[in-house]
Amino acid sequence: MDKTLEFADLLRLMDERSTAFRAAVATAPSLDVRVPTCPEWTLFDLVQHLGEGRRRWAAIVAAGPADAPPEMTAPEVPREREALLAWFAAATRELLDALREAGPDRGCWTWWGDSQSPQTAEAVARHQLQQVAVHTYDAQVAVGAPQPLPDEVALDGVDEFVTTCVATTSAWPHEPAVVDYHATEGRTWRLWFSADGARAARLPTPVAGERPETAYVSARGTANELVMFCYGRIAMDSLELDGDRRVFDQLIAWEPE
Repeated sequence: MDKTLEFADLLRLMDERSTAFRAAVATAPSLDVRVPTCPEWTLFDLVQHLGEGRRRWAAIVAAGPADAPPEMTAPEVPREREALLAWFAAATRELLDALREAGPDRGCWTWWGDSQSPQTAEAVARHQLQQVAVHTYDAQVAVGAPQPLPDEVALDGVDEFVTTCVATTSAWPHEPAVVDYHATEGRTWRLWFSADGARAARLPTPVAGERPETAYVSARGTANELVMFCYGRIAMDSLELDGDRRVFDQLIAWEPE
């Protein structure tokens, strides 16, 4: 699948989304504010989760190719807001520095070993951009000021999700299916599900007169809406659906081995 962002763009956007995340947290009346899109978490929990993830992936990238992630000790996380945001900013710099030092092609451990995403620093950067982007949205929802993802982040986000989080060699336990995601920005992604697993591809623009394979079900929305649906932030009914929606129910419930 063609990537939509270069390595330098991934790092730039990760830094920008991290700044937006801190800005949202800074406007909250309290760190005890609940996060509606992560119902079990407060804003403090959200910052802690994302900051610890920055540190963990920085260590993974720095370690290089490995069969397992390096062991990590639990960090001391400050509870005062200014200190907490400084801790988060430092964790973000640690990850960005590790990615720059490694370069896009350096191998490292990842949990998506059997997906279509490579086990490289660039693939880590793509996934971590989406993590901070979606959690920035979570923080903005918590303070009552949600904003859509920037277009370039959202478009890459659909690519990244289907190749990293859906594509797998684990057998699909239902009847074979073909699923399309149509972004109103003009891109389409297709997923094939079978006993061989799940495979993803971005489809080219149809040529006049062609009769392409028909999907069992499709979802249409903005790239931002598609990303939010993929990560469970908005409901299926928020999208324009066509076909057998039971396939989406099966996909949401599926837990590949």
